[in-house]
Amino acid sequence: MRTDLIEASLRAHTIPRMRRALLVACTAVLAAGCLGRPAPDATGQDIYLQLCANCHGTDLEGRVGPPLGSGSNSAVQPDEFLHVAIVDGRGRMPSFSTSLTSEQVDRLIAYLREVQGA
Repeated sequence: MRTDLIEASLRAHTIPRMRRALLVACTAVLAAGCLGRPAPDATGQDIYLQLCANCHGTDLEGRVGPPLGSGSNSAVQPDEFLHVAIVDGRGRMPSFSTSLTSEQVDRLIAYLREVQGA
């Protein structure tokens, strides 16, 4: 009788642990897909869609992060402000210093300016 209780208890604890492990593994895979490094020759739009759109929206309309499109606060900021925000992070926004080269940051900013000016 006592052995049955112990086995039942172990099974009850094993299932939630397996679910947690599966959830952590799935989250890591998704995060790697969203936060991986863009291809060296990625366009500014490609970089934006891979690294920025999840928080700032596919059309720069804003979601978790603020809007970046025409009429937004970022549209009136100098390029250096955007460069520092992208490289160093800002508020809840993470740093992309290890994900992007300086040239990629420049292409991303050029893409933002192109969309903001449209």
